[in-house]
Amino acid sequence: MNLTPSKLPIHNHPLFPSSRYVYHHCNGCHVYKENINGGYYCNEPGCYAKFHKECGEAPLEINHSSHPQHPLLLTNDSGESESPCHLCGKNLLPSYYSCLTCQYKVDLICGMKPSPPIVEYPMSHEHPLVFLKKQEENILCELCKESIGGPSYSCLGCNVYFHADCLNLSKEVNHPCHSSHPLKLIASDTLAVDAEKSCLICQEPKVVLYHCSLCNFTSCIRCIKNPPPLVIEHTKTHKHPLTLVLKRISYLCDVCGRGVTTRFYICVQCDFVVHKACIGLPLVVNINRHDHLLSFNYHRGIGYSKCGVCHRSINQYKGAYSCSICPNYAVHFICAFIEWDGKNYEGTTNEIIENIAPYKVVGDNLISHFSHEKHLLKLHKEILIHNDHIRCEACCYSLGFSYFYVCEECWFFLHEKCANLPMKKKMVFDVVPYTLKAVRKTSYCTICSMVCDGFKYTAQGRLDIDVRCGSLYEPFVHKSHIHPLYIKLVTGNCIGCGNVIDNYALICIICENGLCLSCANLPEYIWHKNDVHPLTLCFGCEMTSSNYCCDICEEELDPSKWFYSCFDCGVTLHTQCVIGNFSGLLLGRRANELEVVLNNHNTRPLCSQCHSRCNPLIILKLLHN
Repeated sequence: MNLTPSKLPIHNHPLFPSSRYVYHHCNGCHVYKENINGGYYCNEPGCYAKFHKECGEAPLEINHSSHPQHPLLLTNDSGESESPCHLCGKNLLPSYYSCLTCQYKVDLICGMKPSPPIVEYPMSHEHPLVFLKKQEENILCELCKESIGGPSYSCLGCNVYFHADCLNLSKEVNHPCHSSHPLKLIASDTLAVDAEKSCLICQEPKVVLYHCSLCNFTSCIRCIKNPPPLVIEHTKTHKHPLTLVLKRISYLCDVCGRGVTTRFYICVQCDFVVHKACIGLPLVVNINRHDHLLSFNYHRGIGYSKCGVCHRSINQYKGAYSCSICPNYAVHFICAFIEWDGKNYEGTTNEIIENIAPYKVVGDNLISHFSHEKHLLKLHKEILIHNDHIRCEACCYSLGFSYFYVCEECWFFLHEKCANLPMKKKMVFDVVPYTLKAVRKTSYCTICSMVCDGFKYTAQGRLDIDVRCGSLYEPFVHKSHIHPLYIKLVTGNCIGCGNVIDNYALICIICENGLCLSCANLPEYIWHKNDVHPLTLCFGCEMTSSNYCCDICEEELDPSKWFYSCFDCGVTLHTQCVIGNFSGLLLGRRANELEVVLNNHNTRPLCSQCHSRCNPLIILKLLHN
């Protein structure tokens, strides 16, 4: 198929012709999720727009019988979403037709296929039917027995209602997918117990169906009006024509490897079997868990044992996406589409993210960093600083035991690791590339919900991710667990703090243990004012009989949860008492009459919110006028 995009008036981005059979929402007519055979799709990451062929090719200008004074122009402006269509009364969604002179507007369907005000001789009823713009709630169509949520046709004498699409449905039809016998319109509850009561094409159960009692073939009304093609020729999927099979036969799809029971295509020459949704899939994709493009192969072969997304086995005889740069990296067909950015990269280069260095080397251990270009930063490897006032400007943690860069004129500090953070990065959490910003604004990280002053990874109109979460990698190796961890969206309990996780977390696919991102980012060693020695993060000692008490809050400490301890003095401390909720804030920052200060007084201050003594090292001080 020709992959050349067309600039059509229906959409702001170029649209590509599609040979795929998808169950999707059309962004033109806004019919919610129906079978779209062919049509057009947008290849811009994050857009995901799909159109029926007829909707995608909607003309820029039409002459309409309901408004003969002026032509109507196709409009993609979403600002009129609260304005109703002058014909059917539905709220307008882009795209629609409008008259710039008279402010007359009709939606796409009413513009291209206007409904007549009266139908004199409908096939579905013996009396004339009148078009109604608005409809009462809980009204059912007399023919298909489904709810009518918008405009309809009604017989005023009989008090019955019909969908506009149901008016001319015949009681008996000939369907291309079952040409041997006609199909009769019947209620599904009148069918025998062992009859097919779901549509064999879309597999959805319906109240009213078309049915052949001789062959036990069933189709819903929607698939009668929009049948799938009987034969598809798509040489990139298979070299021979593919024929539709609707019988319930068990096969494995040769593309995705999943089971097939009905609605599949087969090559009669070589027994190639494929789901209809697997025809015309993109051959080169970009997923958010890998830095390079992945190419599809129908026979993966040996050497690709584990999927890079779900980390389960890959069948060497079924299709998968693999990387031409990274040896043995491949992902299942389904896993790739979970992480896919929606774009077909066939014919493009493998460079998805521009490699921009965060600094320039200007001398021996001297750099000019993008976040502090007015002065040079010098690398220090011999000095350890454990001053609570001095923190990394990027991650906001204390310098601890790491190498760091410093501006010796204005005392601007960066961990060496933070200074090397990439300017452009793909995130597991999203499908678009993110850019590192040295922002000076307090905000919440969308992933871990922690408030942070430091650097952020951002993308226009997307998430704000602090560098702590943004620098996590896969597989993540942590001393608390013997197996590697992977970032997944889960619900469960964290093995570190015991709190409920209902977001992204680091998961062990073997033990199914979960680690929240806040615990994953806890420093292994940390200095604290309560001890002259460094504190070490302890990963729980569930079997011990010792009684633990936190030396800061003086309350009992649960040894099955993570805590900090000094092996020289034997002190133990809650991680929350050491780190606190404001560890992501830089000292001295002021916002909304609050100042970030150290909790370093002899007497711990009383919190004005919870009325308890403040334990963490960093607190917020209310500034009085």
